[in-house]
Amino acid sequence: MSEQPLQTEFEFTLPRGYVDDDGTLHKEGRMRLATAADEIQPLQDPKVQSNQSYLTITLLARVVTELGTLETVDRSVIENLFVTDLEHLQAMYERVNNRGRNTVATGCPECGHEFEVDLMTGRPYVSTEESTAEPPAAPADDVEMEFDSPTANDSNDDDAETGELASGNPTK
Repeated sequence: MSEQPLQTEFEFTLPRGYVDDDGTLHKEGRMRLATAADEIQPLQDPKVQSNQSYLTITLLARVVTELGTLETVDRSVIENLFVTDLEHLQAMYERVNNRGRNTVATGCPECGHEFEVDLMTGRPYVSTEESTAEPPAAPADDVEMEFDSPTANDSNDDDAETGELASGNPTK
């Protein structure tokens, strides 16, 4: 039985990106797995003790090892992320630290087969045990795949120009 090496760092792309003081946009980064110390030591921080919301900020500042061309990623950088990017990193933190991989469960709309997809590559995740099995058959050429996720093409003309997903705000 050959063991797959433990992946301890994971690449990510922020949905919006961090804008530094010079106006440079930073979207690509890396996050490492958290250690016990990463989760315990921030609890001693007075800022975290007075406001539990800072626990997330402090944890992410410890585990995000790279962001664009920034020399360091500290609490100030994480505090100044757009909420969408903060939520993205929080969800990724949960996935990689609880499951050990950056994947989400999904299913085929035609046959209902459930599988995991790697969020960075978009490819189906194949575990070491599954890699020796026969790969699943490709869908027939006449099968059209449909997904319920909103895209820029599904939204109004203003959103299509910016490439943004529809916000769902009925007041706009």
